[in-house]
Amino acid sequence: MLPLAERLRPKTLNEYIGQKHLVGEGAILRQMIENGNLSSFILWGPPGVGKTTLARIIAHQLERPFYTLSAVTSGVKEVREVIDKAKRYAAVSSGFFGLPEAGSRTSSSGDRRAILFIDEIHRFSKSQQDSLLGAVEDGTITLIGATTENPSFEVITPLLSRCQVYVLKSLEKADLLELLQRVLTTDEHIRSLNIELRETESILRYSGGDARKLLNIVELVTNSGVKVIDNETVTKQLQQNPVAYDKDGELHYDIISAFIKSIRGSDPDAALYWLARMVAAGEDPKFIARRLVISASEDIGLANPNAMLVANACFDTLQKIGWPEGRIPLALVTVYLATSQKSNSAYLAINQALETVEKTGNLPVPLHLRNAPTKLMDELGYGEGYKYAHDFPNHFVKQQFLPDALQGTQFWHAQGSPQEQKMAEWMKHLWGEKRS
Repeated sequence: MLPLAERLRPKTLNEYIGQKHLVGEGAILRQMIENGNLSSFILWGPPGVGKTTLARIIAHQLERPFYTLSAVTSGVKEVREVIDKAKRYAAVSSGFFGLPEAGSRTSSSGDRRAILFIDEIHRFSKSQQDSLLGAVEDGTITLIGATTENPSFEVITPLLSRCQVYVLKSLEKADLLELLQRVLTTDEHIRSLNIELRETESILRYSGGDARKLLNIVELVTNSGVKVIDNETVTKQLQQNPVAYDKDGELHYDIISAFIKSIRGSDPDAALYWLARMVAAGEDPKFIARRLVISASEDIGLANPNAMLVANACFDTLQKIGWPEGRIPLALVTVYLATSQKSNSAYLAINQALETVEKTGNLPVPLHLRNAPTKLMDELGYGEGYKYAHDFPNHFVKQQFLPDALQGTQFWHAQGSPQEQKMAEWMKHLWGEKRS
C-alpha cells in the first residue's frame, strides 16, 4: 500500500489545499493554468506546503510532457538528457504526457513545451544551473523549480532573471484541519479503522504548517492500533520534543523572525536565546550568517557602518573554521548587532527611490552627466558643463545630479545616531538646506 501522503496527493487545483494567494480564484498561477500561458517560475517555501504537488497538477491539467529531477541526485548530464528529449518531442510534433514511452497525447492548451520540474534547485551548482539557461531562454522547456532557500542567494542571476519567484506559505490551522478531515473521510484504509478525532492541538503543533508531516503523524498514530486521536495519544506515539520535530517547518521561519526582531529591538539576551534554538535544532549556519549580514545593513545601517564588515567577516570565518566552533563568531556578531545603535535610513531611502523609479519610469540622464566617447556624442553636448568635484575646495561643487523632473527630491534622511548626524551636518554644509 502506498504511503498516506502519496495516496492523498491532490490531482487537481480544486483538491489542492492552501496557497490561495497563488491558486485561488483569480490568483496568478490559476490564471496562468486556465489560460495555458505558462512561463518558467520558482516555488519558494518551507517543506510540505505543496511545491511538488502543484507542479504535477499544472503539468497534468495542461497535458504537457513532465520531467522531474532532484538536484540531490541529478547533474548536468541528466539535465541535458531531458532537454534533448524535449527538443525531440517538439521536433516530431506529437504530444505525450509523462515519459516518452508512455504514449502520445496532445496538449489542450496548444502549448507543447515540456515542463521540467527540479526539486531542491538551490542545491544545483552554478554549472548545473548554467546548463538550463539556453533551454529556458528559447522555450525548449518550461522550468518549475522548488526550493526551501531564498532563491536570490542560491539561484544564479541569469536563471533568476528568466523565472518569476512565487512564495508558498506554511499551511494555516484551517488548512491543516481541512486536510485532517479529508484524511479521515476519504482515505479508504483510514476510514475502515473507524478512528475518532477528539483533539487536534498536538497534531497541529507537531505538524508545524507542513502537510506531509501531518499525514505522516496520522499514519504513524493509526498504524499503532489506536482508535482515538487526542493530544495525549499523539504526544505518546511521537515521543519527541515538538521543537526538534518542527525545526525544518514553520518554526524555522518563526525563530529566525524572532532572532532578527530581537537584534532590531536591542535585546542581546533574547537574540542569543533564539540563536541557541537554531544551533540546537541543526539550522544551517550559513542561513543564520546571511540573516546577520542583512540585519547589519537593514537595521544597524549608517548608525554603525562597521556592522556590515563584522557580519561579513563572520560569514567568511564560518567557512574557514566550520562547525561547531562556528557558533562562537555567530554569537559574537549577534551581541555586537543587538548592542549597536540602530538606523534603517538607507533601507527606507532605497525603498523610496525604487517607488519613485516605478512611478516616473526611465527619466533621461542630464546631458552634462553623460559620457561622450564618440565625436557625434561630443557634438550633441554629452558631458558639456560637467564640473569635476576634485577640482574644487572640499572636493565639492554644486551641480545637478538628478533628472530634471526630480530636482529637489530627497530620498535619504538622517536619523538620530551621532554617526548620521555628522553625515547630515556635512551634507548641510555642502548643499545647504536642500540637496538636488
